[in-house]
Amino acid sequence: MLHIEPREIESKEWIVTNGLGSYASSTLGGINTRKFHGLLVASLTPPVKRWVFVSNLEERLKIKGIVYDLKDHISGFVLDVFPMFFYEIGGVHIEKTIFMPYGRNTTIVKYQIAASEETEFSIHPIVNSRHFYDVTNKDVVTIEQRPFERGAVISPSNVDVQLSVFSDKCRYEKDEEWVQSYYNMDDERGEQCLDDVLMTGKFLIDSKEDDFYIVFTTETEEIDPNEAYKNECSRKKALLSNFYARVQRKDFLDELVLSSDSFIVKRGAKKSIIAGYHWFSDWGRDALISLPGLALVTKRYTDAREILSNLAEYCREGLMPNAFLDRENEPIYDSADTPLWYIDRVFQYLKYTNDIKFVEMLWKTMREIIEYYQNGTNGIQMSDDFLISHGEGLTWMDVKIDGKAITPRSGKAVEIQALWYNALKIMERLANVFGDSQEYSDLAEMAKKSFLSKFWAKNRFCDVVVDDEKDPTMRPNQIFLASLDFQMIDDDMREKVVKTTWDELWTPYGLRTLSTKDDGYVGKYVGDWDRRERAYHNGTVWAWLVGPFTTAFLKTKNHEKKWREFALSTFLLPIIENRKQGCMGTINEIFDGDFPHTPRGCVSQAWSVAEILRAYAEDVLMLRPKYECLWVTSSKGI
Repeated sequence: MLHIEPREIESKEWIVTNGLGSYASSTLGGINTRKFHGLLVASLTPPVKRWVFVSNLEERLKIKGIVYDLKDHISGFVLDVFPMFFYEIGGVHIEKTIFMPYGRNTTIVKYQIAASEETEFSIHPIVNSRHFYDVTNKDVVTIEQRPFERGAVISPSNVDVQLSVFSDKCRYEKDEEWVQSYYNMDDERGEQCLDDVLMTGKFLIDSKEDDFYIVFTTETEEIDPNEAYKNECSRKKALLSNFYARVQRKDFLDELVLSSDSFIVKRGAKKSIIAGYHWFSDWGRDALISLPGLALVTKRYTDAREILSNLAEYCREGLMPNAFLDRENEPIYDSADTPLWYIDRVFQYLKYTNDIKFVEMLWKTMREIIEYYQNGTNGIQMSDDFLISHGEGLTWMDVKIDGKAITPRSGKAVEIQALWYNALKIMERLANVFGDSQEYSDLAEMAKKSFLSKFWAKNRFCDVVVDDEKDPTMRPNQIFLASLDFQMIDDDMREKVVKTTWDELWTPYGLRTLSTKDDGYVGKYVGDWDRRERAYHNGTVWAWLVGPFTTAFLKTKNHEKKWREFALSTFLLPIIENRKQGCMGTINEIFDGDFPHTPRGCVSQAWSVAEILRAYAEDVLMLRPKYECLWVTSSKGI
């Protein structure tokens, strides 16, 4: 059990999800510090259009006429299958567990009380009705309720959805009061931080010892909370058992595997991947980078197929959606790397499954990507030197302020060329199987020749080349030259890439996005929106880069055992331990570039969790994809 220090009450967070993009989340002390916190934030169009229906609970215990607020007496916390909170007041012990049934917009709170004498326990729901980007004004929205013996049906005026709140044992009393919540984290970020919320009444139970549930749901079907608890326990334990079928059990793996489950969500009839909680929707680039760690090393091959086929359906003129907007659910096509990651991730799936029939279904999409990149699409086109040129803001370093890219990187970015060559080599292998006549091999060799003549300068690779002018800015993007399956560089160059990146960018939590020696370096991701955006790719540490860096490093060491142990202790374990510091059991999106590298951004990020899981399984444990030799070593595939 984790003992909770007073300073951790608001700084540490928890989250549970339901496979729809919905979630419940707050701090360990039950104090909402963000407008994104809530006990039921439901996805109205999975996995987007997230709507806050239940903000929080107030829990009060009356002993011998004295009323105590439960949140002031938390004694411990455990993240097992679900987050569990422990409270102790004057000989009364209360255990609280929060979970969401999979695939249902429902949050259930389970209480267990043990007392030496009868107590009065009251739980006061605090409801809301707003998009999770917004705050509520009580003069604009009305919330009506229809109470019954054990709960109430609540009807907000601004959404055509009803919320049911009920208990299996507690009696309910209506007692309405509007109050105002203050979110200090949003205040620090220069965002809206005052929110009107409605206390609807209270659940009451008088007991010395009892177990009971409080349920919040927008579903219309009947819910048995005890049965839902058993089913969700079984589902999560099955995920762990499936993973441990070939991996030795570790405590940290339990948490990362369960965290990985939170990002795989429903989109239509198939699956997608939420980029990060709380505020990101499903993003194409993030989904593809995350796919091996979330769905392949965890053996969720059906989910992997659905994610890949779903993205193929959204392919337009050789482009994959970079993001889906949460409010409008509209795809955005503004990424030069996402389609190239798509080809690589189809190949990773093939390496794990040898499912050539499924890949054949995607072959047309993959060919279209290459053809559009050759001929031009949305400012992306193969140049006369067979490398890919692109406009500004189309790489993963894509921040814009007032329409202007902060890290424009227009021209020919190094990781785009690495992904392009890798994709051509993959296409070469698959063309041998599908009888395609396109000369992917020749294109790959010409791209490689041009790249080596243009990007190498002063014993390192450039970050971007623009009209043959070389940008030597030290960023982490060259690491992909050394981490992908098919590489344009030789062994000596690979070692220099790894060493240079390690020397200039490494922190215990990943790679900085800019060298501290650069005049543009920003060491802390703090302040208002503009200040944070300027830091985002100019010094901020990204946890997901631990994955490709570990892969590249161990490639230079031929994955020797002593170096795998070194990589685990030096590169992976420090950030894995962060799962106890920010949001419990998961890993943040970013960290400050400056010491002490405070965790920032999304509290739970898909590619952070995924790439650490993948690197641990594939590179440290050497649990390589079953058919890797067949597809990577062989020049002809099957």
